[in-house]
Amino acid sequence: MLLITLLQAATYGVTFTKLGAVLGAAIVVLGASFGISKIGTSAMEAIARQPEAADGIRMSMIIIGALVEGVSLFAIIVCLLVAL
Repeated sequence: MLLITLLQAATYGVTFTKLGAVLGAAIVVLGASFGISKIGTSAMEAIARQPEAADGIRMSMIIIGALVEGVSLFAIIVCLLVAL
């Protein structure tokens, strides 16, 4: 069923490159959201265990979250540039 849909999409002018780029962008978004949720969960557990270290843990969480968001933004831009 999926193969038939992909072949029909290819006949209507949508190439497999565009479909692959969109699929890549979707995978990047899913991976980034999973990573940020894992960071948040781990940070909350660490703060619950050591409340006196909350400031350092929070700062590390923000920095790591920003790095994950930055990498995912670059990947999405590349995927969308391929799709255009």
